[in-house]
Formats: sequence, structure tokens, C-alpha cells
Amino acid sequence: MTLPIALSCGEPAGIGPEIAAKAWQSLRDECPFFYIGDASHLPAGTPITRISDPAEALAASATALPVLHVEFSSINTPGHPEAKNAPAVVDAIERGVELVQSGAASALCTAPIHKKALIDGAGFAFPGHTEFLASLAGQSRVVMMLASDQLRVVPATIHIPLSQVTSALTPEVLRETIEITARGLRDQFGIPNPRIAVAGLNPHAGEEGKMGTEELDWIAPLITDFSSSDYSVTGPHPADTMFHAAARARYDAAIAMYHDQALIPIKTLDFDRGVNVTLGLPFVRTSPDHGTALDIAGQGIANPTSLIEALRLAQKMAQSR
Repeated sequence: MTLPIALSCGEPAGIGPEIAAKAWQSLRDECPFFYIGDASHLPAGTPITRISDPAEALAASATALPVLHVEFSSINTPGHPEAKNAPAVVDAIERGVELVQSGAASALCTAPIHKKALIDGAGFAFPGHTEFLASLAGQSRVVMMLASDQLRVVPATIHIPLSQVTSALTPEVLRETIEITARGLRDQFGIPNPRIAVAGLNPHAGEEGKMGTEELDWIAPLITDFSSSDYSVTGPHPADTMFHAAARARYDAAIAMYHDQALIPIKTLDFDRGVNVTLGLPFVRTSPDHGTALDIAGQGIANPTSLIEALRLAQKMAQSR
């Protein structure tokens, strides 16, 4: 039986409601999903069917956007997050996790959240969506992948200052990142023998110790440890030569050492179609690779491409599982 995808609303004052409606217009016959949020937040004129069970979304999706309604306590003004609405935003995420874990939904896709509003209104204690979902799923370690048709890339360290990368990037962290990435490629992307390329930390991958010794001291030996695995791990490679077309053809995913080393290439190659994927969860989770875009919310001009791609990828990953 085909199961719909759960789409949590995210910050309703952002572009989430608008791109959800546009995504439904594009995908209603191809990729059924239902919106978890307040139906009144969706753009005026959006065909809506309120559902009480995700199973109802399959039939409803042909003519209207299925909505699993969540009541919000305050009015919603595009561009202006309201802290009083934060508990309902959190509730929508939690309900999405419950539904996908129970088997009522095939995957979870999440619209962008506004972390300050969540902190102010709900005491949100997590750096972001990814860490909150890991906590809900009881997972101590997950990784963030940015994926498109042109590149899959995973940063081993994420939202920390560059000055903290060398202390945060330990052999244990890199080893777990490689292992979780390999499992994700195999189990959720359907790649039986994944090829993983690991970037160096320093310019030119240290250039034999002349520009840093981490590669010689522990990164290269750690990669050698994977030689007997049922997946291929190569590196450390100079990051400045890893992302041209010929290099990308030699691997299924690249592991970068820090945030910008990973995100600059994918956002340069495929800015609108990049999808945020969380690997290491017991369910499929994707998200558009952009924020709430408060500056354009409510104007009808938001680009839904990344959300459309996130929903399509969620569907493919769920089928691979």
C-alpha cells in the first residue's frame, strides 16, 4: 500500500505555507503528501481537505491539499513570527515523527523553522531541526546530508565556528560520519556498494604535512581502516579538486570536514534543488535547503523547487527502504 508523506508546517510566518500549496499543485498526482499545521495559514484560495487520518490523504490529494489540522493559539502574520505559536510548531513536528514511526506515513518532510521564535515561545533547547528529530527518535548521532542530482555531500562538523573545527573533528566523529553515510546510501538510496570520498581538513589535504598534519596523523590511517568494508572510502582528497564533474563521477557521496566546505559546492552547483537529508534516523526525513525567508513571506513569490525536490526525494528514499 502506498503511504503519503507527512509535511510538518514549520514556521507559519515564513514561506512554508506558500511553498506547501505550490508543491501540492505540482505533485498532487505524483507524490501524495499531507500538511500538518493550521489550515488557515495556507494561501487564500488553496483547495483544502481536512483529514483525521493520513490514509485519507491519498484520495484527497487529487483535488485538494490534505491537512491534518493543528490549532495555533495566535494569529499568523507573514514575515513576523509569533512566539505564542511556537508550541504548535513543535507539536506539528512531533506529530509527524509519531506518524512516520507508527507506519501511518512513509516519510517526514519538514518545512523550515524559526529557531528564535521556538526558543522564545517554547524553550526550544536544540540547535535545530536535526538535533530535535534525533532526540525524538532516541538517536545519539545523526548526520546531515545535502543532496541533489549533481552531488551528495555530508559535513562532518556543522554549525560551529571555524576555530572549533579542529577540536570537534575527532577520529570517532569522522568514523561515525562515514559509517552512517554508508548505511544511508545503502539502505535509503538503494546503493549496494557505496563509494565515499573524504576531503582533507587542510589546503591541498595538508600537502604531505607542509600545510597541516591532521591528514598524516590520523585522517589517512582512519580511511585505510575501511579497506575491508563492503563500501569504498577514499581520501583524504584536496577539497578544491573534489567537486568538478569528473571528480564527482567517482563517488556517490563526499564527506567534508566543516560546514562551508560542504555547502558551498552544492549551493553553487544546484542552489534551488538541494535537499537536506538526515541520515541515522529510523525513518526518512528530508527538508528544503533554505530558511523561512521572512522577508518575502506572504508575497506569493517564494520558489517551491527545493520543497518539491525534498518531497520527491523522500518518496524515493522511502521506496528504497
